[in-house]
Amino acid sequence: MDLRIEKTERGIKNSFIELRSKKPLEKITVRELCELACINKSTFYSHYRDIYDLADSLENELVSSIINSISHPEYIMEYPAEFTKELFLAYLSQNSLAMILFSGSRRNNLVDRIETSIKELVFGKYPDYRDDTVWNIVLSYCIQGAYHTFQRNREGDMNTLIEVIGDITEVVKVVYEKRHGGDFLMM
Repeated sequence: MDLRIEKTERGIKNSFIELRSKKPLEKITVRELCELACINKSTFYSHYRDIYDLADSLENELVSSIINSISHPEYIMEYPAEFTKELFLAYLSQNSLAMILFSGSRRNNLVDRIETSIKELVFGKYPDYRDDTVWNIVLSYCIQGAYHTFQRNREGDMNTLIEVIGDITEVVKVVYEKRHGGDFLMM
């Protein structure tokens, strides 16, 4: 990519993050973003359709960064407690930016996008489970439940929080195995 294009792109993104840290997404205008980034509107529109397209792009980059930080996403099915620890360490590494991009009306978008991404990775490895209703429920519960528990209890000791969430995720595996007679991955 051309260096000038990269510099413009970086300026747009940095300006957006600065504005987003101060106000809801719905209140950010292309005009004010362009003024802050020192570009004209046509330059902005050559990169993005609108403010929401820019927000989606940055959110997708962040989710990709979090997911790519997880060395074994399939662990959610094999070793749920280990997976949970990896997920939250990856999330914490991007916490500041996540709190800016996924605030206000977009608060729950982060966990929804993480869930979708993890399911794609897991079902890429275990394609027979893609259309299995029970598996989709279990995965959603583990991902969504762990995330919301994490968000509501972050004021305490972070290590304890992550360990307890990991233990709970492991219990889901044990209960599933007990109810379905056999290995978590063998229905």
